[in-house]
Amino acid sequence: MLERRPMFYRPDAGHGLPHNPFNAIVAPRPIGWISTRGALGDNLAPYSFFNAVAYTPPQVMFASTSAKPDRGDTKDSLANIRETRVFCVNIVDFAARDAMNASSLAAPAEVDEFALAGVARADCETIDCPRVATAPASLECRLTQVVALKGASNFLVLGEVTGVHIRPDCLHEGRVALPPSGLLARMGYQDYARITGVFQMPRPGEG
Repeated sequence: MLERRPMFYRPDAGHGLPHNPFNAIVAPRPIGWISTRGALGDNLAPYSFFNAVAYTPPQVMFASTSAKPDRGDTKDSLANIRETRVFCVNIVDFAARDAMNASSLAAPAEVDEFALAGVARADCETIDCPRVATAPASLECRLTQVVALKGASNFLVLGEVTGVHIRPDCLHEGRVALPPSGLLARMGYQDYARITGVFQMPRPGEG
């Protein structure tokens, strides 16, 4: 029986597959549903290059990797953040999957994705920015820096969390719990994952 060798490719030389495998390899990824407010109005868009990066002070990041003709070198979210220096990260549960997907449309800058996707909004407490009223959790953030990455329209956005909202049904005995419908995570291509279960595994020496 012949042994099958792992596929190897150099990104700068191409992979030869029908679709880019990179983001399917780095998966599942949490989805940051980023809400912003600017001179042209409110905006809501999902980003799967998103994560927490520090505890004290709490900090998060997301990456914007493409541009729109009406926003120059970036998209609506970063354009608004450059203007106001604030944003809110909303966590996406499975129940909000269709609204999240609808808000990913590359609409003109003046389009309000909250209204487009039928998403209820609420005001943030520490920043002038909307948040998703029904999100399992929302993180109000003040911009700390924007880092230009290698490649056209690739930007890393870093923010300090200044306010945290947690939906009541996502708290159980003092711990953050999965929302009833489960969390939504991004895989590759057009694939998503529904997270409905967790398990505990203490680190060595922690008991």
